Amino acid sequence: MTDRQTCISITVKSFATLREVMDPELRMEFAEGATIRSLLAVLTGRYGGLSDLLFSAPDTLRDLVNILKNGRNIQFLSGLDTPLDDGDTIALFPPVAGG
Repeated sequence: MTDRQTCISITVKSFATLREVMDPELRMEFAEGATIRSLLAVLTGRYGGLSDLLFSAPDTLRDLVNILKNGRNIQFLSGLDTPLDDGDTIALFPPVAGG
C-alpha cells in the first residue's frame, strides 16, 4: 500500500456567459474525496470574475445557477458537497435572462 492518494479525472463544461470568463471545456484532476465545493474553489481561483457569476455570497450559489453532475442537478444530490467521481462530467450554467 502506498501513501499516494488516488486521483480522479473529471470534465468541466461551461455554458453561455460563463464561457466569457473560463474555458468552454476542460479536464481536471482531483484527489479522491473532492466535491463540487472544492472544484468551484479551484475554478474561481483560476478564473477571475467567475466567483461573481456563480455566487451571491460565500458558499451561496446565485439563484438560477445550475450545476449538473452527469446530467443531474446537484441541488437534488448533496448540493455543493456532492462528491466527484472519476469520469464525471460537470456542467455549469449561469442564470439566463430572457425577454
